[in-house]
Amino acid sequence: QVQLVESGGGLVQPGGSLRLSCAASGIIFSIYVMGWYRQAPGKQRELVASITSGRITNYADSVKGRFTISRDNAKNTVYLQMNSLKPEDTAVYYCNKRRPGGRWSDYWGQGTQVTVSS
Repeated sequence: QVQLVESGGGLVQPGGSLRLSCAASGIIFSIYVMGWYRQAPGKQRELVASITSGRITNYADSVKGRFTISRDNAKNTVYLQMNSLKPEDTAVYYCNKRRPGGRWSDYWGQGTQVTVSS
């Protein structure tokens, strides 16, 4: 049974940092491309970062230079280090997975809330 469990969200002031974690189970984690999505109130879910099994990364323009995605295959965990946070980063953050060349999964975990506010 596939599980993706996000954690690490919270309330942070503008300019602050947070590190999100997503623990995966029920999959051969190392072969999957992993990604972080976010969904702000009233907006569509958007992909903000992804990392391949070979650790090739990709970022949305809105987070380039501020967010860093990484993975630890031994722990079946993907991380999102978020620095220089802005109010517009406020959203529920979700991780997701796909096989190389495949589509992102229809399965979503519960997400973790990030709120950037003074």
